[in-house]
Amino acid sequence: FATPRSTAAQQYDYIIGNPPFLGYSYQSKEQKEDILAVFGKGWKNAGKIDYVTGWYKKATDLIKGTKTRCAFVSTNSITQGEQVAALWKPLFAEGLHFDFAYRTFKWQSESSDMAAVHCVIIGFSTAASDKPKVIYDGEEKTVAKNINGYLIDAPDVFVESKQHPISDVPEMTIGNRPADGGHLIINECDYEEFVKKEPKAKQFIKQFVGSQEFINGKKRYCLWLVKASPSELRQMPRVMERIRLCREDRLASPDAGRRKLAEKPALFRETLNPETYIIVPRVSSERRRYVPMGFLPHDVICSDALHLIPDATLYHFGVLTSSVHMAWMRAVAGRLKSDYRYSKDIVYNNFVWPETSAEQQAQIGQTAQAILDARAKYPDSSLADLYDELAMPKELRRAHQANDRAVLSAYGFASASTESELVALLMQKYKEKTRI
Repeated sequence: FATPRSTAAQQYDYIIGNPPFLGYSYQSKEQKEDILAVFGKGWKNAGKIDYVTGWYKKATDLIKGTKTRCAFVSTNSITQGEQVAALWKPLFAEGLHFDFAYRTFKWQSESSDMAAVHCVIIGFSTAASDKPKVIYDGEEKTVAKNINGYLIDAPDVFVESKQHPISDVPEMTIGNRPADGGHLIINECDYEEFVKKEPKAKQFIKQFVGSQEFINGKKRYCLWLVKASPSELRQMPRVMERIRLCREDRLASPDAGRRKLAEKPALFRETLNPETYIIVPRVSSERRRYVPMGFLPHDVICSDALHLIPDATLYHFGVLTSSVHMAWMRAVAGRLKSDYRYSKDIVYNNFVWPETSAEQQAQIGQTAQAILDARAKYPDSSLADLYDELAMPKELRRAHQANDRAVLSAYGFASASTESELVALLMQKYKEKTRI
């Protein structure tokens, strides 16, 4: 609501609101048209931001040149991932700034059929103020020099999607999408029977790993027919039947690109299979201090639920699994509900790596190997078990702490005592790097 102080001048003391929570993928045609009408045709990515953003734009237009102050309760998505640059970069350019912010908290609806919504509260204005800026995070209250679009006391930086890394590191890509209707996939419970009835197929069956399989230690398989000749395929009737069903599924798709894949029905959409590579789950629980990452060998196929980095080394693994990279990821990544949604274009490609000597890289490689060695001591435990904060074995925790110290030293970040300070330093480095 808005309380007018001078109707003629259309000025208000305060504008307070709880705008609708609706992600862009759930908006109706009319709602998408509303957003486009509010932002105008020249607004970059206006068709891919949440419905609540329209209230921020309208409020900004209303309060320009006034002393009016606003505060909205919103979904936390507008302070994460791609939406930060899409919304706040142009609004900040118009003079908007944050006066205070409550970082992500759960708002539990009283309705029995409604799940908790993850919210933020943002106080904003265009007028100068001599009052301190404050960030609230749970029970903590921090007086900030500046509150940026990620609700962090750090410079105003906007991490925008990039196709390639800004640092000199191997490219990250997404794993293999079957796009097969499930016909090239063999579940663990069906594996033995399938091989028994189609023994010639065994050489073409590989373990198929997505984030669920990797983190929870589950098994799944796929028909990897990249090197299978037509003659070999025709000698396997059960394989041929699956290929036929895959082709029919693709032909029936409304998507033209998927229909095109019907021309190669024996293959996944992608056929990436490096000798060895680092994998990073695209979604991981917020309850973990570290996103579980690791290496996979050539005989394991990586699904599109994982990102992969071919030609990566232990040094790369050490930096990526460090507290430094985790802090960056938590600050700029999107969320699936409250879980981390790791993006190569936002998180990985915009991450500023340290300038290291050969000796420093070797040291980080050693601490990274120690993490893998600590995991290997518990062959009966999944990564979900090992990275549970209550169950994490002391050897693994100590290995991560040693790796964290090595990476912090490489950055020269020994003075950073909190994650917020660490993120502020990283954002300053990002600002300097992208200014070049």
